[in-house]
Amino acid sequence: MTTTSFPPLALTMGDPAGIGPDITLALWSARKTLSLPPFLFIGDAAVLRARAVALGLDIPVAAAEPETAAALFPDALPVLSCDCAVPAVAGSPDSRNAAAITGAIETAVALTFADRTAAVVTNPIAKAVLYDAGFGFPGHTEFLADLAARATGRQALPVMLLAGPKLRSVPVTIHIPLKDVPEALTEELIVETATITERDLRQRFGIARPRLALAGLNPHAGEGGALGLEDDAVVRPAVERLKAAGIDAVGPLPADTMFHDAARATYDVALCMYHDQALIPAKALGFDDSVNATLGLPFIRTSPDHGTAFSLAGKGVARPDSLLAALRLAHDLARHERAAKETA
Repeated sequence: MTTTSFPPLALTMGDPAGIGPDITLALWSARKTLSLPPFLFIGDAAVLRARAVALGLDIPVAAAEPETAAALFPDALPVLSCDCAVPAVAGSPDSRNAAAITGAIETAVALTFADRTAAVVTNPIAKAVLYDAGFGFPGHTEFLADLAARATGRQALPVMLLAGPKLRSVPVTIHIPLKDVPEALTEELIVETATITERDLRQRFGIARPRLALAGLNPHAGEGGALGLEDDAVVRPAVERLKAAGIDAVGPLPADTMFHDAARATYDVALCMYHDQALIPAKALGFDDSVNATLGLPFIRTSPDHGTAFSLAGKGVARPDSLLAALRLAHDLARHERAAKETA
């Protein structure tokens, strides 16, 4: 399968006042040396042109459709227009542009469902900016799950995977206060999250028999009940159910000894019980080149593992490493999934 016959990736604008335009432009400028997979930028072409001028870059921007993006990509940055309501100013987010931000995501998902793009890659958004405009979701992940449900009529449990060169980690509970985690953490949620993770690692990542390591919720995995009952009452039964289903799972393991080099060599993914338990080691071990991949959706989605960094926007100092890793991972996953379907 040639690159030109393979659909391009759909890359969303993100918040136009953040570093999304900066890192997009930086990567396209280095496309040849990086062997960058072709993408279609979905957003405001005027934002890209203005940011290119601010960064001192001479980059041609061309209107495109998914079918023409790959052919245009060597000579111009292809853009499918999703215009902002007001001009975007680097470093100064404006909630009046919320509709363009979410519209770009909706368009990317629709194109990928239609197989006109191979996968969705999302530039960073600022949730507070969207909340001011009435955005009703905790973040990207939940919004994407809602779009998938609307398209298919089936509910999906989105699973956040942080994928880096040294660690893959999954938080079982995500964007909730720490005080609410023990109540939200159920045996059923752990089993469902782990089952989705194991399936997607097989089907999309090509890992024949994924090894799952499940962290305990409490220090020392509860110390036999002395430091909390949840590990023996909730996590351990979930692990036993996973084993009974034929999944290679171990736990609950003390989280403070799970992430050193020798420990990481024993598993393919760490399932953690709350947000920071998963994201702190992931970012410590690969801050610039980790990728946020959403499992459990009927399409592939990746994103750089950082935020909008408004203070860096328009200054030419934002590093594009994580977006590069997100584009490459999305391309690899899409090609693997397509090849698997063709040989099934």
